[in-house]
Amino acid sequence: MTVPLAPAGSPRDRARGCLLGLAAGDALGAPAENMTPEAIAARWGVLSEVEGGGTDDTEYSLFAVSLLLRHGHALTSRDVAEAWRAEIVARLDGPMRGAGFSELGTVQALRRGLGPPLSGRWHPHGWSDGLAMRAAPYGIFAAGDPDEAARLAEIDGRVSHSGEGVLGGRAVAAAVAVAMTGAAPDEVVEAGLGAVPEDSWTARAARKALAIARDTQERTSREEFARVLHDSVVVKHYPWTDLAPEAVALAFSAYVRGGGEVEAAVVTAANLGRDADTTAAIAGALAGAGAGEAGVPERWARRVGPVAGRCLPVVAGRHVLDAADALTGRPEGGPADGRTDGPAGPSGVG
Repeated sequence: MTVPLAPAGSPRDRARGCLLGLAAGDALGAPAENMTPEAIAARWGVLSEVEGGGTDDTEYSLFAVSLLLRHGHALTSRDVAEAWRAEIVARLDGPMRGAGFSELGTVQALRRGLGPPLSGRWHPHGWSDGLAMRAAPYGIFAAGDPDEAARLAEIDGRVSHSGEGVLGGRAVAAAVAVAMTGAAPDEVVEAGLGAVPEDSWTARAARKALAIARDTQERTSREEFARVLHDSVVVKHYPWTDLAPEAVALAFSAYVRGGGEVEAAVVTAANLGRDADTTAAIAGALAGAGAGEAGVPERWARRVGPVAGRCLPVVAGRHVLDAADALTGRPEGGPADGRTDGPAGPSGVG
């Protein structure tokens, strides 16, 4: 049965656009992960067509949705850790596949009996973009309330991340919360930056990247934009590409350069390379929240199906559109509306 589109601009429409844009961006960027813009151009010219399925970005976002549906605003880091233990760690049969370094480190920490925040501080990858990649559902759930969206993302992040890794998740969640109101891209990214300290690596990198996107939006080629952006914010000497400050900066700049339009934002992000599936997923989530479901190109939407659960078997068979409907159809009231972790301001991340 075909499900009709939600009314344009409704919470359900924006939620569906957000998660569909995230999944499409994840799938589009996946084959370009860890590549340079030059290598991408040599292989595809411009990477603009989805070739396969998504990665852990989509699956962990669906896992975050499940946490919200169970706990709502009452979510605690203990709830998140218990879900990791019961639904991720306990179900591992052999090596953990398709996960980032922060996720692998978190599983090891939890197996050692550590809990949050030590589980996010124990391993050396707390600054990865693993929280930023899955933070969009918190912005959907707290639409119009960037402070609450950032608080919820941080509660999740305390289990698996620390420092700049948590800040990256806060920035994405807060930005999505404002994108869900239909705000302009500049207002959206400023909300994201408002959720992190001004002197943080995340904020400094994003402001550099956004200045480049705004200054070069009409005057430079895709290739020149990528070169200038990489020279300004990419940590070329670091051996891995999943740095949260870098990913947030690249995603926010692609979203602004694309004018908030889904295809332009996602294609721009994917062709920047580095952690391309994550940056394109974040850009797609922001643009999709603003444009709604119809804003996601139909040819991409047709390629987004239920996830395979390659990384997280617990979410196998779930579809991002069903998750979006569940998030926006949740009844108000009841214990899930209590807020028990207390405020978590951006200066309190460690």
